[in-house]
Amino acid sequence: MSVERTLSIIKPDATRRNLTGAIVDRFEKAGLRVVAQRRMQLSTAQAEAFYGVHRERPFFKSLVEFMTSGPVVVQVLEGEGAIAKNREVMGATNPANAAAGTIRKDFAESIEANSVHGSDAPETAANEIKFFFSDLDIVG
Repeated sequence: MSVERTLSIIKPDATRRNLTGAIVDRFEKAGLRVVAQRRMQLSTAQAEAFYGVHRERPFFKSLVEFMTSGPVVVQVLEGEGAIAKNREVMGATNPANAAAGTIRKDFAESIEANSVHGSDAPETAANEIKFFFSDLDIVG
């Protein structure tokens, strides 16, 4: 397995409850390193652009509203098989289906307010990282 980078977002439901440190701790304990990180408030335009692949889906409007409802922490995680490892640590999108001990099982409030986002493939990770960070921002 090779060293990869992936995008992680700690969503507004988690930042509102001061879970940022607890969530980052789980990634680090799983062997992932934070090589870039920023706390920010997404604008509607940013959220619509980032989640544009879902524009035609019925949940798009509520997703954008949720992701702009409070601050998020965007970060780049790096490590062996980082994409799969991140997804394993996050757990299933629906917290009801997430394995015990995963971030979503332990912290999610709902399927939408599920505390974290993570890239699902190398190409997605590359595009999502570029959406938020320049090469100068990533220090590994």
